[in-house]
Amino acid sequence: MQEAEIQAIVQAVLAEITKRPGANGGAAQAATARGNGPAVDLPDPTDEAARRTPGVVNPIDPDGLRALMATTPTRIGVGRAGPRPRTRALLLFQADHGVTQDALFHEVNPRLLEEQGLFVVESQAHDRQEYLKRPDLGRKLTEEAKRVLGERCVKKPDVQVFVGDGLSGAAIEHNLAKVMPVLKQGLQAAGLTMGTPFFVKNARVGLLNDVNSIVDAKVCVLLIGERPGLARAESMSIYMGFRPKPDSTDANRDVVCNIYEGGLNPLEAGALAVQMIQKMIKYSTSGVDLKLVDKT
Repeated sequence: MQEAEIQAIVQAVLAEITKRPGANGGAAQAATARGNGPAVDLPDPTDEAARRTPGVVNPIDPDGLRALMATTPTRIGVGRAGPRPRTRALLLFQADHGVTQDALFHEVNPRLLEEQGLFVVESQAHDRQEYLKRPDLGRKLTEEAKRVLGERCVKKPDVQVFVGDGLSGAAIEHNLAKVMPVLKQGLQAAGLTMGTPFFVKNARVGLLNDVNSIVDAKVCVLLIGERPGLARAESMSIYMGFRPKPDSTDANRDVVCNIYEGGLNPLEAGALAVQMIQKMIKYSTSGVDLKLVDKT
């Protein structure tokens, strides 16, 4: 087939599309006048109404499907075009994937850290690419960071709270200002002393071990951005451990996760974390062992 024939087919298809209801005829006419051929305007696939619109053709229970889709962000009812996703579903997937990529490389606003009174240190992952490729480096502080913490942090507090960007700096920006005051007020009301808070760039959960080797707190607490899902980048977790040691693992830790306005409310999450901290101090343990001794 010659190039001219291919172009003729393309122009014929575009012309047909612009005749359909909802097509932006004015834009098409303007584009044609500029000599660029017909233009096609597509609806925003990330619009909430578009997300909740079923892509299944002639569903058996249309109202039931819409009601089910309204209860979850999971990709259900998207429909198929033969063996492939429908165009609308594919565009939404690509847009949501872009949100995920942005979250991974998003840096927490320095103004927020300043407002929360947090100074900044770094893990041994020197940049974001190395952080993603070498999780082990994100679990260790640099020698400079250890020196700074040794100089600036209160030693032997009941609770040491610090913050890390993790896999989503956006999660910290969405939740930190709501959770931190609850933690501070809750710990004070419980009669527990709180260490000097700070922020770690390129942080992993394992930093709890390194940090507590310096501050020697009874309970060490890390607020960190969770791995972003598709179009869900603002979810944060609170990891906690009783006297973390260099060989402590996830089995020795507890976590409050899925913290954001559409999941566990940040205010409720802060209060729950304080309750868990009190139990850790009461029983002098955390993680799996805490679940074995705490029957409440």
